Amino acid sequence: METVSRHWRLILAGFLGWTLFGVFFALQSYVNAAYVGQPLFFPGALISWLICGYDWALLTPAVIYLAQKFPLARGSLQRNVPLHLFASVVAAFLHLSIFIAVQQTFFRNPQNHDSFWQAFQRLSVVEFHVDLLTYWILVGIWHLREINRRYLERERETARLAIETSQLETRLAEARLNALKMQLHPHFLFNTLNSISVLMRDDALTANKMLVKLSELLRAALKSESSQEISLEDELEFLRAYLEIEQMRFQDRLTVDFQIENETLDAQIPNLILQPLLENAIRHGIAPRAERGKILIESRRENGFLRLAVSDNGAGLQSSANENGIGLKNTRERLEKLYGEQQKFEIISGASGGFEVRIKIPYHKK
Repeated sequence: METVSRHWRLILAGFLGWTLFGVFFALQSYVNAAYVGQPLFFPGALISWLICGYDWALLTPAVIYLAQKFPLARGSLQRNVPLHLFASVVAAFLHLSIFIAVQQTFFRNPQNHDSFWQAFQRLSVVEFHVDLLTYWILVGIWHLREINRRYLERERETARLAIETSQLETRLAEARLNALKMQLHPHFLFNTLNSISVLMRDDALTANKMLVKLSELLRAALKSESSQEISLEDELEFLRAYLEIEQMRFQDRLTVDFQIENETLDAQIPNLILQPLLENAIRHGIAPRAERGKILIESRRENGFLRLAVSDNGAGLQSSANENGIGLKNTRERLEKLYGEQQKFEIISGASGGFEVRIKIPYHKK
């Protein structure tokens, strides 16, 4: 149905185009005659030019068919150009013949006694080369239309491939992010269970409390695992639950200070982005020391960015193990994949001790 509708639209467009052709040249003939002072009957001129246009309307499908069947493409020019030269001569003779036949049959001037052959000879001198040119113009228009059609098809195909590529890249990035995030759960779980195992020998009651807190913490982690980003407030709530477990182990040796700007609480951050930083600070900054340790967690908004920092007053970066651990490496990769060049991940270790991780990401809300 759509093909039939398109077919009739093309026929109508061709008919209107050749009608405009007839009207245009009839007006031109009338204006030229008026300019040089020669009398010209406009309706007669209009009829002649409309006959000329409609004759070409009859021949156009055949010309288009030949242009489509024998395109002037690279590799076929030597074969198809002579064919079109011959076809243009035939089309010119046919056009002149049809024009004269219609005019003498239906619109013959009583004062004109020319025979068909005489009229053909007279018009051939004036119109034959014009008809040749008209044929080649039609062939050229068809080729331009084909070039435009192929260009649009390539554009649509390019756009389709770009969309598919973008979708594949998005799915791949999501898969990588999920894989990175999933690495945190067994890593975090292993370290926590290790802490509980240590306590089991000295304080079974505290170890039991830690197991209960751990089950609550894992439930909270699994509940939010489908989200790539959560609010900073939710992340801090998870950190406090995690700290309850760690403080059962370290007692007074562990102090955590939160310096959080209120306007940053609803900012969206990667899920579980601070927990491995806090765990790293406890494991490498607090655990190796007998004296009290302090961890500071900060957030502030600055020039459209959210700045986060986790620092401790431990021994600092004693070896590359801290910097290349699973937690820090995982955090760096997740930030790169989520924010590209809009993020910044810094590790700072003071000469006299202390270890700090700074994160800078775009500030945005849900």
